[in-house]
Amino acid sequence: MLLIWTLSLLLGAVVGKEVCYDRLGCFSDDSPWAGIIERPLKVLPWSPEEVNTRFLLYTNENPNNFQEIVADASTIANSNFKTNRKTRFVIHGFTDKGDENWLQSICKNLFIVESVNCICVDWKGGSRTGYTQATQNIRIVGAEVAYLVDVLKSSFEYSLSDVHVIGHSLGAHAAGEAGRRTNGAIGRITGLDPAEPCFEGTPELVRLDPSDAQFVDVIHTDAAPMIPNLGFGMSQVVGHLDFFPNGGKEMPGCKKNALSQIVDIDGIWEGTRDFVACNHLRSYKYYADSILNPDGFAGFPCASYSAFSENKCFPCPSEGCPQMGHYADRFPGKTKSEGQTFYLNTGDASNFARWRYKVAVTLTGKRVTGHILVSLFGDKGNSKQYEIFNGTLKPDSTESTEFDSDVEVGVLQKVKFLWYNNVINPTLPKVGASKISVETNDGQVFDFCSQDTVREEVLLTLNPC
Repeated sequence: MLLIWTLSLLLGAVVGKEVCYDRLGCFSDDSPWAGIIERPLKVLPWSPEEVNTRFLLYTNENPNNFQEIVADASTIANSNFKTNRKTRFVIHGFTDKGDENWLQSICKNLFIVESVNCICVDWKGGSRTGYTQATQNIRIVGAEVAYLVDVLKSSFEYSLSDVHVIGHSLGAHAAGEAGRRTNGAIGRITGLDPAEPCFEGTPELVRLDPSDAQFVDVIHTDAAPMIPNLGFGMSQVVGHLDFFPNGGKEMPGCKKNALSQIVDIDGIWEGTRDFVACNHLRSYKYYADSILNPDGFAGFPCASYSAFSENKCFPCPSEGCPQMGHYADRFPGKTKSEGQTFYLNTGDASNFARWRYKVAVTLTGKRVTGHILVSLFGDKGNSKQYEIFNGTLKPDSTESTEFDSDVEVGVLQKVKFLWYNNVINPTLPKVGASKISVETNDGQVFDFCSQDTVREEVLLTLNPC
C-alpha cells in the first residue's frame, strides 16, 4: 500500500489533468484535490450529466410530493418556491439518494416550525460508485448547488444569507464546496458527521471549513479513527461550533445485536444501514429531532467529554449554551471564534432530546448503605427516578450529581426522594432529605425541604422551602 501511495504521489508531481464544463467551470486533479497523502489517487470528477444532480423541492404547500426544479428562472418561478422564505438544501452522502426517508423527514419537521423552501439534493448518479470517485464527484454537486444559488440571487434578488445547506457525510463537504464557490456568502452550512477518509487533515480548499459560510456548525457522531475503528466521520473541528454528542464516537443505542438492528422500526433497508453505520447516521437523526426540540440539545463548553462526564462543565456560562442542531444559529457567540467545541448527551432512540439537571441531596436520619433516587415534578412534566448516589448514606452529608432527563419538567414544583438497599434490617431504619437543590443548565436553582424520614422504598415528597 505504501508503494502505491508513493508512486501515486510521484506521478502526481508530473502529470496533471483538467476537465471543463460550460456552466460549472474547470476541475483539475492537481494538489490538493489529488496527489497528496490523504488522497493519493489521481481522479477527476465525473461529468455533470453522469453525476446528475437533481433538486427536489418540498414546501409547506407540497410537503409530501417534490417538484423537481433546475437552475432556470422560469422553472423556479413556476414552482412553489417562495422568495420570502429561507431555503434549506439537504445533501446526502456516499451510496445514498435524495429521496431517502431521512431527507424528507427533515423537511417535514421543518414545515411544522416554519415556512421554508426545502430542497433535497439527489446525486445518487455520483454517490453510488467507489468511494474515491465519489469524493471527487461532490465537487460537481457543490458546483451545481452554487450555480442554482447564483441564479436565485441574479434572477430573484434572493439574499444568500437566507440560504442554509445541510450536508451529511460526503454531503457536508459538497456543502463546503458550494459555500467556497459563493465566496462564503451563504448564510449557514450544517455538517452532519462530515466524512473522514480523504478529508481529515486536508487543506481547507478540499473540505468543509468555517470560511465556507457566514456560520458553520458541525455535529460529530462517528469520530473514532477509520483505522482500526471504522469511524466514518471526522474528529477534526471544521466549523465555528463543533458538537460532540456522547463524546462523538459511540452513540447510545448503536450496540444492539445484529438481528434487532437489521429488523428495525424503519424496515430492512434502514435497519441494515443502521447496523453498518449506526453512529454515522445518528447525526441526521439528531438534527431531525432538534427541529422539534428548541432547547433539548444544549451543548456545554468543556475541555473534553471526560471532563463533561465528571460533571465539571455545568451550568452553562453567562452567555448560555448553544443548541446542537437546527437552532445552533440562535447562539449569540456563534461566530466569535472558530473551532468552539461542545459536549452533551442524548437518548438512545428518538426522541433523542435530553435536559440536564444537577441535583444535590442533604441527608438526614440513620447512617446506612444504600442508593438515593430523586424524581422531578414541574409545570411541563415529570421525570423518571434518577440515581443520585450509591454508598454510605450519612446524616448531614450532601451528595450531588448531574443527569440527563428525557423530559423537560419546566418550572420545578416539587421533588420526590426514595432510598433502598435490599438489606434485611430488623431495626427498620429511616432516611430522609432535609434539602434537595435542583439546578437547571441556565443556572436557576430550586430548593425543596422536608423534616421527615422514611423507610426503604417509601417515597418522600419535598416541597419548596
